[in-house]
Amino acid sequence: MATALITGTNRGIGLELSRQLRARGDEVIALCRKPSPELEALGVRLFEGVEVTDRGALQAVSRDLGATRIDVLINNAGIFERESFHDLDFDSIRRQFEVNALGALLVASIMQGHLARGSKIILITSRMGSIGDNGSGSYYGYRMSKAALNMAGVNLAHDFRDKGVAVAILHPGMVATDMVGPHGIPVAEAAEGLITRIDELRIEDSGGFWHANGEQLPW
Repeated sequence: MATALITGTNRGIGLELSRQLRARGDEVIALCRKPSPELEALGVRLFEGVEVTDRGALQAVSRDLGATRIDVLINNAGIFERESFHDLDFDSIRRQFEVNALGALLVASIMQGHLARGSKIILITSRMGSIGDNGSGSYYGYRMSKAALNMAGVNLAHDFRDKGVAVAILHPGMVATDMVGPHGIPVAEAAEGLITRIDELRIEDSGGFWHANGEQLPW
């Protein structure tokens, strides 16, 4: 049985990851701003009122965890806001950077004491953060913040390699969630693919950028 800490668990991919990991017998530590009834029904260890940008809240979680080892740290929390070059909202862009990129880095920094050799750090990103795969433009805040998250993941892979902690940067696919809309694959299918990639991750592969279906993605 592994222990997984997951951020952004009240709905969508975070909720489904919590459900599937819990169902197979793993211990799940779920962090969220406000829990949903579906999350509360899972019987996971729940920390509510936690923003990934809130250092104090994250430090309180770490203190409450005590000596708990985290085998899989899944940075899933994120926001998606729409803007084009002709309708730029710089407050929105900054907000997406704070949550999508800096938030994940802050979580990893504060929770590092709970990681040990063999632990894994997972960043849930998007291929919209791929420079090589950008064929349409727009969505400045989301694309730029996810590209920054991808760079953070490569840095983490280098910095944690000697500690025996592997890092994966994972794109779940176009998933039908409340955040992005009804078009895409079912969230259960996306979560299943992500869990497969997490289970298969080895230190030799640390720092890679993959689709949940196993495809390696361009930077």
